Amino acid sequence: MKISFVERPRRRRLIVEGKLVAPWVAEFATACEKAKVDLHHGRELIVDLRNVTAITPEGESVLLQLIMEKVKFQCGVFMKEVIRQLARKSQRRQDAPATESGGGNGV
Repeated sequence: MKISFVERPRRRRLIVEGKLVAPWVAEFATACEKAKVDLHHGRELIVDLRNVTAITPEGESVLLQLIMEKVKFQCGVFMKEVIRQLARKSQRRQDAPATESGGGNGV
């Protein structure tokens, strides 16, 4: 997997290429956290997944967290469907009753 950054005045693009699988999921999560840290003056983070060719449940968990943080994505057909399904999961979590337990891995 390859991760690169493209800096623009209004946005930071995190470009991900290859397979989003272990052990690279941890590297991806770290890169996303670093990318979010110093966004100022309304700059947005866009995660470009157009060149991701495979993803594991661990990778989906990181994407789900990014969805809940309102990060924007740029995707091809495959990843667009993955993101759509994860967005539905995110919505169900937000609609869940407050009495629900927080146990388990959440995905």
